[in-house]
Amino acid sequence: MFVSLNWLKNYIDIGSISPEELAEKITKTGIEVEGIEYVAEKSSNVVVGLVESCEKHPNADKLNLCQVNVGDEVLQIICGAPNIAKGQKVAVAKPGAVLPGNFKIKKAKLRGVESNGMICSLQELGIEEKFVPKEVADGIFVFPEDVEVGADALQLLNLDDAILELGLTPNRSDALSMLGVAYEVAAILDVPIHLPEEAVETGKEQAADYVEVKVDAPDLNPYYGAFVIKDIKVGPSPLWMRNYLIAAGIRPINNVVDITNYVLLEYGQPLHAFDFDDFGSKEIVVRRAEQDEKIITLDNQERSLTSDHLVITNGQTATALAGVMGGANSEVSDQTTTVLLEAAYFSPVAVRTASKDHGLRSESSTRFEKGVDPDRVKRAGKRACQLLSKYANGTVLSGVVEFDQLDKSEATVEIKRSNINARLGTEINNDEIADILRKLNFTYNQNDEAFTIQVPTRRQDITIFEDMVEEVARIYGYDNLPFTLPQGASQAGGLTNLQQLKRDVKHYFESAGLMETITYSLTTKERVDLIVSPEIKEQSVTPVELSMPMSEEHSTLRLSMLPEMLDSLSYNSARKQSNLAYYEVGTVFVSQQEKITKQPNELLRAAGALTGAWLAHPWQQEKKVVDFFLVKGIVEGLFTKLNITAEYKQANIEGMHPGRTAQIFTSGTPIGFIGQVHPKLQKAYDLADTYIFDIDLDYIFSIHQNEPNFIKIPRYPSVSRDIALVVDEDVLAGDVRSTIQSVGGDLVKEVGVFDVYQGEHLQQGKKSLAFNLLYLDPERTLKDEEVEASYKAILEAVKEAHQAELRG
Repeated sequence: MFVSLNWLKNYIDIGSISPEELAEKITKTGIEVEGIEYVAEKSSNVVVGLVESCEKHPNADKLNLCQVNVGDEVLQIICGAPNIAKGQKVAVAKPGAVLPGNFKIKKAKLRGVESNGMICSLQELGIEEKFVPKEVADGIFVFPEDVEVGADALQLLNLDDAILELGLTPNRSDALSMLGVAYEVAAILDVPIHLPEEAVETGKEQAADYVEVKVDAPDLNPYYGAFVIKDIKVGPSPLWMRNYLIAAGIRPINNVVDITNYVLLEYGQPLHAFDFDDFGSKEIVVRRAEQDEKIITLDNQERSLTSDHLVITNGQTATALAGVMGGANSEVSDQTTTVLLEAAYFSPVAVRTASKDHGLRSESSTRFEKGVDPDRVKRAGKRACQLLSKYANGTVLSGVVEFDQLDKSEATVEIKRSNINARLGTEINNDEIADILRKLNFTYNQNDEAFTIQVPTRRQDITIFEDMVEEVARIYGYDNLPFTLPQGASQAGGLTNLQQLKRDVKHYFESAGLMETITYSLTTKERVDLIVSPEIKEQSVTPVELSMPMSEEHSTLRLSMLPEMLDSLSYNSARKQSNLAYYEVGTVFVSQQEKITKQPNELLRAAGALTGAWLAHPWQQEKKVVDFFLVKGIVEGLFTKLNITAEYKQANIEGMHPGRTAQIFTSGTPIGFIGQVHPKLQKAYDLADTYIFDIDLDYIFSIHQNEPNFIKIPRYPSVSRDIALVVDEDVLAGDVRSTIQSVGGDLVKEVGVFDVYQGEHLQQGKKSLAFNLLYLDPERTLKDEEVEASYKAILEAVKEAHQAELRG
C-alpha cells in the first residue's frame, strides 16, 4: 500500500513531523514501512505561467516564441512542445531554477533569439513516464483555468509529496485504504480524524425506475447496490485527484474512472462503472457463471468461465467478472452520458478463485480477497456519486437499488485489566486502557477493570481477547513493555550436546572448503527414490506424499537430500559456475507404513556434492579436479574429528557409478556411502563428473564419546618402513591394511597406502600395494630388532591371509 502524506493530511493533522519520523512510529506499532519515496526529485523556482502570446520562431520551424506572464514579470521563452498555445497556464522554470537531475535553468540564446526560462513537461519535473496522462505525454502540461498565475507549480502538481510504502500482513486489510491508514495514524499521534463528505444532492427521478437488481448467489454476493448518474460529461479529473492517483501508482484516465479508483483507495471499497446505455438491460442479475460461458474483459481477452466464477449480467450476457474485471461490452468511454455505478460485497473465496484462474491480479481483487469493510460498501458508492456530481457534472438519481443480506454487526470482545497485565507483564491501569481504546476509535462499556468492546467492522482482524491484547500492547508502545531476567532455578543459555555437535560438523565442512546449502524438504515423486542410502532402503520405507501439494515439484517428503542438491548444482552449472562443493545437514523423512497415518520419522543426515576443479593454480599450471579420494578424505576428516573408526566397502547403489562407490561402516553398522554419480544420472542433470556422500548423523552422534582427550607429543623418535606387496588384483587394500594393523599391535601407529601399481614386470591379474608403516613407542626408543621382528611378522601374516608376496 502506497500512502501519500499530502493525501493523508486531508483526514488528520500530522503536524510538523517528518516522513522519516512518522514511518518509524508506524513501524513501531506493528505495520512495517518498507520504504519512503518522493514523487519527484527536489526542484525549485517553478511557477505557474500564462502564455500571453505564442508565435513561430523566426529561425526554426519547430520552435515557438512565447511571452509568458509569471506573476511578477513577463518572460520571453522559446518552447518546442507541439501542444503549446496562447492562453494556456503552464509550469515555468524561471532562470536560476533547478530541475531533477541538478539541471539548472539559465538565460540562453536559441537560434539567435534570447530565451529566459523553460516551459516544462511533467517528465522534466520528475514524474515517471508511466504516470503521465496520454494527452500530454508528448508535450507540456496545461493547468486548469482556475489556477493562479505565479503560484508554486510544485505544490499544485504534488511534487513535494512523500510516499510511504506499507508492508501489510494479511490480517491488516483495513490499512489497504487511506481511511484505514488515517485511523491508524490518528491512534498513533492521538489526533482527531476528519471523514470525507458523502452527502449528495439527488435529482427527482428514482434510480429504481431505471434498474432492477437480482442476486441468484447470495452466499457469494450478500450485498449489491446500483446507483445511476445521468448527464455525465467525461473529461479530465481535477488536478488534485490526478496527483493523488499518481502518488498511489495509478495512471489517471478520465474523471469517471479516476473517481472510482480514488474511492477504491480512499475507502478500500472497489467500485465499477458501467456505461448504462451499453449495458443493454434494466435488469442486473448476479449469478454463478455457466460452464464454458464466454466473456470479453476490458483487456480485450476472451475468457472461458466455470461455475466457480461469479458474473454480473444484464439478464442475458455476462458484463463483468465479479470483483476482478469488467467486460468490454459496457466500458465507460468518452461518449458515455449515463453511468451505472456498482458498489458490492463479493465473497473473498469467489474473487480469489476467479483471479487465480484467469491470472488477473488487480487493486480491486486484492481488497475483495482480503475482505472489505461491510459498513463502507454503500457509503463508498455514495462518496463516488458525490464526486461524480461535483467533478463530472452528473445528476445522481434518487435512491440506491440494492440487494442486502450483508451482516454489518460488530464483533464484541471482553478484556480485563488484570488479564492484560498478566499477558504483557505490565502495570497498565484502567484509565490507560480506556485512553488506548479512545485513540483506536473503539466504543466500549467499562465495569471496573472489565471492558466490553464493540470492534468496528473495519477491523475484521479483531475477534478474540488475544487480538485486543495486541492492540493494547502496540498502542501502549512495545518499547514500554518491561523486560526481566528469568527467575527461579535456571541457568545461563547454552547449546545442548546435539546442537554443539551439529555446529561442529557444519564448521568442519566449511573449513574443508564446502558451502552450505538448504534445499527443499519436498521433492518430486520421480526423485524421491533416487540415490537413497542403502541402510534406509533396507527398511522398506514408503515415500510420504502430501495430500494437497502446492506443486508437483514439491509433493513428496524426501528420503535423501542428494537429488535436490544435484538440482542446485545443475542450476548453478548452467550459469557458468563449474567448480562447486556443497554440503547440507538436514533431515529425511522415513515411514514404514503402507498407508500413512502417523508422522514419519525424521532422521538427521549430512550430505555433500562436489564437481569441477577442487584446486586451481593457473600460474603454476596446477589443477586438481574432484575425485573419489578427495571426497573420501573429507569424510575421513570428519570421522577423525568425531573420533570414529570407519570402514569402506565397494558397493552397488542405484544411481551411483558401480566401480567408484563405497558403503561406509563403523563396527559393522552401515552409516552411509560415498562415490561418483552414475554417468547417466550426471547427464540427466547436465553435470560433469560429480562425487557425493551421505552420512547418518543420528547414529554417529549416538555413539560419539564427547570426552576430551590429550595425546602427549612423543619425546622418542619414530621409525618409518615401506612395504610393497604383490597380491591378486581383487584383493582389497583395506583388508591388507587391517591385517597389518592387527599384527603390528601397539607399535604400529599408522598404516598408509601410498601406491598401487599394475603393468610391466607384474603377472597378469596381479597388482602391487605399497604401504608406509610408522613405528613408535611414546615411552622409549625402539630397537632395530623389535622393528625387524614386527616387520617379518607382518609379512608372514599378509602372506597367509592374502597370499601376498614381497615385491622384489
